[in-house]
Amino acid sequence: MIPRLDMSRLLAGDPAEIEELRRGAGEVGFLTVHNTTLSAADVQGVIGAYRAFFHQDAAVKAAVDMARTGSNRGWGAPQSEQVDPEANPDYKEVFDCGFELPAGDPWSELSVYAPNLWPQLPGFAETVRGYYRAATGVAMDLLRCIAGAIGEDPAYFDDKFDRPMALLRGNFYPERPDWAGDRDFGIAAHTDYGCLTLLASDGVPGLEVQGRDGGWIPVTAGPGEFVINFGEMLEMWTGGRVRATLHRVKGSSEERISVPLFFNPNHDANVAPEGQGEILAGAHLAKRFNETYLHLKDKS
Repeated sequence: MIPRLDMSRLLAGDPAEIEELRRGAGEVGFLTVHNTTLSAADVQGVIGAYRAFFHQDAAVKAAVDMARTGSNRGWGAPQSEQVDPEANPDYKEVFDCGFELPAGDPWSELSVYAPNLWPQLPGFAETVRGYYRAATGVAMDLLRCIAGAIGEDPAYFDDKFDRPMALLRGNFYPERPDWAGDRDFGIAAHTDYGCLTLLASDGVPGLEVQGRDGGWIPVTAGPGEFVINFGEMLEMWTGGRVRATLHRVKGSSEERISVPLFFNPNHDANVAPEGQGEILAGAHLAKRFNETYLHLKDKS
C-alpha cells in the first residue's frame, strides 16, 4: 500500500506521519502527499499553461525544440526519448525547464544549467516560473523530512541544494495511438535518475508502479495532491535507506498531462554513500541523460 501523507503533520513532526514517510521512502519507493503550500488552483494553472502549449501548431513547438541544443531545455517531440532500451521510444511529448542562473554565471556553461527556452505564448513563462519556485520549496521541505525520517539531521541535504539541478517537466500523453503495441508506452518502465520527484497531474489515470510481486499498481492523485517517488541517486546517496521503484505510463483513451519536478542537488555535490569515495551528481545525471534523450545520444 502506498502511504498517503499530510504535509502539515509531517512538518509538525507527527510521529505516526514520519513513520509512514519512513515506510514509503524505504520500502515502497512511492507515496502521496497533500495539504502542501501548492493548491489545486496552482496545479490547474500550470497544467492549463502546458496544455495550451502542447496544443499549439507545430511551428510554435519547433521554435523551442531541445533537439537543436545540447541540453534538456524546451520541447521534446514524440519519440525523442527512450527510457527503456528494450521498448520503443516513448510516444509522449515534453517541455523542460530548469534552474535559472544570473547572466554570465560560469556554471551556466554546463548543460544541466543551460538557459531556458520559452515559447511565444502569453503568460506561459511567468506561470511555469511561479510554479517552479513554489514546487522547489515543497520538495526541499519533503527532503528535510526524509532526512529526519532516516536518522539524519533534517538539514543533512541543505548545503547541496543552493544551486539545484531541479528540472520541471510538462508531460503530454496523447490518447494511446492505434498503432501502439506491446513495446509502445507513453513512458516505458524506468526508475527516476535523481533524488526526489514531486509529481502533479490532471487526475487522468495512467501512472503505474511495480509492486514487490512484479505486478503493476495504478496510482492516481488529482490536482492539489502529489505523487512522490525517489530516484537512483537518492537510493545510492542514502546507502539504500531510500528506494527507487520502477514505474511506467502505458496510456489510455484520454490525453493526460503530468508535471514532475525532478529535484536534484548541485552539480558538484558528492552523492556517494558516506565514506565511499566520490560520485558527483552532475556526472551521474549526465550519463543517464545521454542514455535517454535521443538528441544527446547522437552527441555523446
